[in-house]
Amino acid sequence: MPESNKAKTARRVIEVLEYFDEQHTHATVMDIVRRYKRPQSSTSELLASLVDMGILYKDSNSRSYTPTPRAALLGSLSQPRPVREGRVTVLVDTLSAQTGLGTALFGMVGLNAQLFRWRTGANRISSELSSGLLDRLCDTAAGWLLLSTIAPQRREGMLRRMNAEAAADARFSHAEMIDRIEQCARLGYAIGPAGFGSKDMMCAVLLPWDGKERPLVVGLVYQPGQRVDNDALIAALHFSVHRCIEHPYQDGEVVHLVSDAA
Repeated sequence: MPESNKAKTARRVIEVLEYFDEQHTHATVMDIVRRYKRPQSSTSELLASLVDMGILYKDSNSRSYTPTPRAALLGSLSQPRPVREGRVTVLVDTLSAQTGLGTALFGMVGLNAQLFRWRTGANRISSELSSGLLDRLCDTAAGWLLLSTIAPQRREGMLRRMNAEAAADARFSHAEMIDRIEQCARLGYAIGPAGFGSKDMMCAVLLPWDGKERPLVVGLVYQPGQRVDNDALIAALHFSVHRCIEHPYQDGEVVHLVSDAA
C-alpha cells in the first residue's frame, strides 16, 4: 500500500532527528538530502518548519542545523524513570567507553526489535548499524531476550506469524527457537547474532523489568573474528546495569533543600 503524504512527512521528521549523533552534531539541507535521498526543496521546507517549532536551531552563518533541548525532551516526562532521568543514555555511553565496543539499546515494535540508540565503539566496527533500524525479533540476540518477556501463548502466536510471513530461506525451527528463548530467560542474557543486516555478534542483557513498562535490552557488539571474553562482557553488562539503572544515587543521594512547614 503506498505511503500517504502524512505518513511520509512523519517519517521524514524522524529521519532528520535520527541523523544527529556523536559523529553528526550539525546538518545542512544537503546532508539530509544525500543521506535519505529526499528532494531538496521539500527538505528545506521541513527543516524550516522544525526551526519554527523550536525543534532545530539554524546557524545563519554556516546554514547548518542542530537539535534544540526541546527535541531531546519531547515525550520524556511520560517515560520510565531510567529513560526520563537519562540513566539509559549514561548506561550506553559508559559501556561504550569502558569496553571500546559498539553499544546498543533495543526495544520491541510489533514483531520487530528496533535499535533505539546506537553508540559506535572505539574500534569503529558495525558501520551498518544506526539508530532506528528494525529486524525480526527472531533474527537477533536482543530479540530473543525481548521475546522471553512475552507470555508463552502469545509468544507462540508471534513466532508462528513470523515464520508464516517469511520467505522460505528465512524460516526457523519453531521448537529450536522456543528452546533458545527459554534458555535466554533462564540465563538472563543472550549471546548471538547482532542482526540488523550486519554479520556481527552481540552479548546482551535485559534491563530491570517489572512487567508494567515495555522491556528494553542493552547489548555489546563485536566482530565474529574478535577475541572477546563473553563472560567478562556479560559481567560488565550486569555491573553497569546495576550501577547506572538500579542504584544510580549511591555516591550521593538527592539533597532536600526545602523542609515541610511546621
